[in-house]
Amino acid sequence: MAYDLEEQEQLDALKSWWKTNGKYVQALLIAVVIGLAGYKGWNYYLNQQAIKASAKYQAMTQLDIKDTQAIQAAAGELMDNFSTTPYAARAAIAAAKVSYTSKDLASAKRQLAWAAEHAKEDQVAAVAMLQLAGIQFEEKDHEAALKTLAQKHDAAFDGLFADLKGDILLAQGKKAEAKQAYEEALLKLDEQGRYRRFTEHKLESLGS
Repeated sequence: MAYDLEEQEQLDALKSWWKTNGKYVQALLIAVVIGLAGYKGWNYYLNQQAIKASAKYQAMTQLDIKDTQAIQAAAGELMDNFSTTPYAARAAIAAAKVSYTSKDLASAKRQLAWAAEHAKEDQVAAVAMLQLAGIQFEEKDHEAALKTLAQKHDAAFDGLFADLKGDILLAQGKKAEAKQAYEEALLKLDEQGRYRRFTEHKLESLGS
């Protein structure tokens, strides 16, 4: 097939460009293909991990609540080997409940702190933080509890966070600040919710 002079010049220019840059283009294409394959492979791995973790978590929820050792072992496996899944943080909270019931507050706090840090669901992280702050308050570690409550969390829990903050401030003798926290809590809590009535009673007890 014959080319005219302009077409031949364009073809020669293309050949020259390819000779100079072809290897880089090929390397880029290979990198893209490898990247896509890796992305798909990683997603497949995550999906398989989630399926396995779901089964293990469901099995853990069927354990007798008194079987502390089995629950802790199951939760530990999920935390160690399935931390990329949502079930690990849920298991950590369940294990913390068992630890708390067994009066092992140190373990409960570690498990809740782990859940708050590694949770894949904002609501689960908020539950972990709220429970951790509750234990810290119970231990009279007020500054630690307030620090926990100050962390970023799901806005749906603002009312509960503010209410507990009010309890802590009141325990510190900071009546005015506690009142402000309770008032903030009432703005956030569900008007039909059972918990709101407790907050109202706390606020009323502080007077005007």
